[in-house]
Amino acid sequence: MGLEFEVLSERVEMLAEKILFLPAHHSILVADVHFGKVNHFRKSGIAVPLLANDKNASTLIDVIQQLKPQRIIFLGDLFHSYYNQEWETVGQIIRHFSNCSFELVLGNHDVLSAQQYSRHRIKVHLHQLDLGQWVLSHQPMEQVPIGQYNLAGHIHPGIRLKGTAKQALLLPCFYFGKNAGLLPAFGSFTGLAQIVPKKDEKIFVVANEKVIAV
Repeated sequence: MGLEFEVLSERVEMLAEKILFLPAHHSILVADVHFGKVNHFRKSGIAVPLLANDKNASTLIDVIQQLKPQRIIFLGDLFHSYYNQEWETVGQIIRHFSNCSFELVLGNHDVLSAQQYSRHRIKVHLHQLDLGQWVLSHQPMEQVPIGQYNLAGHIHPGIRLKGTAKQALLLPCFYFGKNAGLLPAFGSFTGLAQIVPKKDEKIFVVANEKVIAV
């Protein structure tokens, strides 16, 4: 379904849906969904199509149905801002998968009340979550504990690829450095921040419904 890669002797699987699967932990990692962003902008008078809402929800549902993870862990910015009706869509998804644990490492956009998270059965982690060798966070950690590997979101990483006719595209990507990696933003209505990899750092671009090493 995706492209496999090994980090600290553990296999991970990068999905074209911009999700990372950790088979050893029966867990999927999802960064920067930004549910509610479309509705937030529409309330402000910005004419944003509602199709982005449907795409985020249907893609997440499809991945959960296919992989059957035990844990769905959001690396921050699950919901874009204050409450709007799309939060109830999140609740419907969680209720449908009653055998799964839904967890959130809080991001800078996660400003809903604690009651809203508990109402939808979301376990909240304030700063980070340790999962075996992985340290999961929203923002990249400045210092990673020895022997562990930090996986984060927040950046919305993208890489610029140039074609033979001098055309260029900025595409979402997975990034893996020596002791830290970045997940692409899952949300279909999010921007990209260009990153420039250093030597020995690995980049996998998401393009044409595939994950490709570059």
